[in-house]
Amino acid sequence: MASSPPPARVSARWFSLFALAWLAIWAVQLTPLQLLIPLQLDTPGGEGEWIGGVVVSGLVLGVGGLVALLATPLAGHLSDRTGSPLGRRRPWALAGTALMTVSLIGTAFASGPLAVGLGWTGLSLGVAISSAAFTALIADQLSDQRGAASAVVGSTQAVGLIVGVGTIALLDLDVTGGYLVLAALVAVSGAAAALLLPDPARGIALPTRHEPPAARWAVLRNRDFTWMLGGRFVVNLGNALGTTLLLFFLRYGVGTPAAQAEDDLLLLILVYTVFVVAASVVGGRISDRTGNRRRLVVGAALVQAVAAALLAAVATYPVALVAAAILGVGFGAFTSVGVALATDLLPRAEDHARDLGLVTVAANLGQLLGPLIGAALVALVGGFWLLFASAALLSVAGAVMTSRVSARHPSSREPDPAPR
Repeated sequence: MASSPPPARVSARWFSLFALAWLAIWAVQLTPLQLLIPLQLDTPGGEGEWIGGVVVSGLVLGVGGLVALLATPLAGHLSDRTGSPLGRRRPWALAGTALMTVSLIGTAFASGPLAVGLGWTGLSLGVAISSAAFTALIADQLSDQRGAASAVVGSTQAVGLIVGVGTIALLDLDVTGGYLVLAALVAVSGAAAALLLPDPARGIALPTRHEPPAARWAVLRNRDFTWMLGGRFVVNLGNALGTTLLLFFLRYGVGTPAAQAEDDLLLLILVYTVFVVAASVVGGRISDRTGNRRRLVVGAALVQAVAAALLAAVATYPVALVAAAILGVGFGAFTSVGVALATDLLPRAEDHARDLGLVTVAANLGQLLGPLIGAALVALVGGFWLLFASAALLSVAGAVMTSRVSARHPSSREPDPAPR
């Protein structure tokens, strides 16, 4: 049976549940990365002693990222081949939610780099499993609204971070309390979204068992798809260099007192969030209307480069606020329109989750290497200018790579072939 195309449009209820799922995923992934883990592993002291905390934090975050990198396409592949009574995506969304909840509770009571690293690894694995399932819904169930749904993914990334950091700051929670609040958030929101979103997609047939491996992995021989993957990896690496060590940058690059650093970080995130949300929504809608997603993605990567170059040139808090706004515009548009561009390039409906898992891997690999490379760059020069200069150069390189993707409207693509 041939796979029928997804319905043209879905309801506001679908979008609300989809946003709820991603809000929870981003909050529990980014809040530990930006705030809780650096606080757990910080080593304040005399001249140069803080660099040890930066290096350890980078190693811990990098190990967790490696697990997510390996797990995402595998979880997507298994989801594509799941035919349970619960559906095709729902069992994996629920399993990932459960693992995130348990890992957050464990990390709340962890002490030392090894225990924190184990907790972060479990959390990263849960995020990978859930995000593979939820991302596949865009390709499974949407056609005309892919840009809008991708904008939800991009905008909730910033909103989720502000929800997590803002809640901890407003409630004046310590590290343990912060993790427990995040665990409650993802347990309720993730499970509700997984249970209430429709699944499986209509008309999507499960793949056959006897198809040659070369046919199943033809997507990796597609020129446009591989250029898109490369650009996505490089731009996300640049973004990771510019964002994952922000608390350390405020403490030791700008010279912000420890008592004020968390509040200053929160304000930076607020500014970043406003512009990420605006750019995600506007960029997604423009891409749906024009169909020229490539040009928007390239421009967004170049805007991110401007923000990183500004931080490399001037290390002051007012400049950091301006750079946060510019970075929000660039990365917000890049993330939302980039996911929509990726879904337009998918060749086979029966492999949506696996192929989108590769797209997620490209982004996660950049986020994985960012803390490791960033920590090395900071240690190399004893400061942060090289970190941000490298972020700018990588963003430009990613823009160039993405420009190699053919500019095609989604409607011009051939329909998915019927499985044999």
